[in-house]
Amino acid sequence: MPRSHRHLRRTEPGINNVIRSVHNELYYHYGVKDILGIRNGYQGLNPEHGLEPVELDPEMVSNIHKLGGTMLSSSRGPQDPAVMVKYLCSLGINMLFCVGGDGTQRGAHGIAQEALRQKAPLAVVGIPKTIDNDIHFVQRSFGYATALEKAREVLDGAHVEAKGAPNGLAIVKLMGRHAGFIAAGATIASQEVNCTLIPEIAFKLEGDDGLLSFLRARILRKKHAVLVVAEGAGQHLFEDEAKDRDASGNAKLRDIGIYLRDRIGEYFTAEGIPIAIKYFDPSYIIRSVPANSADSILCDQMARMAVHAAVAGKTDMLIGYIHNYFVHVPIALAIGSKKYLNPEGDLWMAVVASTGQPERLGGIVPARVISTAHEDEALVAGSEF
Repeated sequence: MPRSHRHLRRTEPGINNVIRSVHNELYYHYGVKDILGIRNGYQGLNPEHGLEPVELDPEMVSNIHKLGGTMLSSSRGPQDPAVMVKYLCSLGINMLFCVGGDGTQRGAHGIAQEALRQKAPLAVVGIPKTIDNDIHFVQRSFGYATALEKAREVLDGAHVEAKGAPNGLAIVKLMGRHAGFIAAGATIASQEVNCTLIPEIAFKLEGDDGLLSFLRARILRKKHAVLVVAEGAGQHLFEDEAKDRDASGNAKLRDIGIYLRDRIGEYFTAEGIPIAIKYFDPSYIIRSVPANSADSILCDQMARMAVHAAVAGKTDMLIGYIHNYFVHVPIALAIGSKKYLNPEGDLWMAVVASTGQPERLGGIVPARVISTAHEDEALVAGSEF
């Protein structure tokens, strides 16, 4: 009997939904009874780690969609494609479902290419997973709608806390290493934010047109403020680049939230203006909750489309979602560029309108320097969602 596999990395809303829907489509629609779940992501495809696959059955997956996280656990770090393909063949697996962001999809592409070299009968299909919503050719990735819903709750609470103290300032750090979609979307949904900072736009701290001056004017005028900052914003403010890397090779970002909290506090103290700063970092809470209705539907659709593609013999491709249509996208094309929020687009203009902040704090050009037409297309595409 054919076997299937799904690969997971960082916990985000909807992963268990995808596992369940992939399993049920294979089991009930195509009659595949031998279905494996691989533990700890790509580590589970390297025998050196000693992680035996989990035999999935209807009873095991029946209620997992009601839970956050992932029943299979996750990991970071690359594994040798040759080793993984050999292991997959030894297990008799001929359909591999890789659930993850660009790093996971790069691994899937490597496995697919190695399977072709070895002439292994293996279909590799990616299911895009990134709460940051930054995968190219994917209009909305699952988990994003849930993230906005939960982030809005945090922002509404932060607004209450800010108003509850004289000169109260609530600083909320949200997810978004390279793209500001969550920060922007939650800002618009809440309508209680006074300034939003995203990775795509550099900003000044000092000067009459900088962030500190903007917050000073706001506090003196309204006696409270809410500041939202994406985790990847403001990295240009640190004196040297981050050199530490995680297991996947990604640069570990400096903590812009703590940095701004301390710098703003120092500034107001120097100005002789009392300030009550409340700091919120809800990232792990937002990631760990179950998927909401919109994401649950998207998870189910993407999972079933992935199964149809794999059974049809498609490989080295992921399920894209563009203009409300599901499409097959070559993995190499999808990982060739990231999707960014367009600083000239409707989404950012909506942020500016709802917060009342300047389009550019300090008049600095966007942090993303567009050097090729291909990157420009990716940037523009990011503004439509």
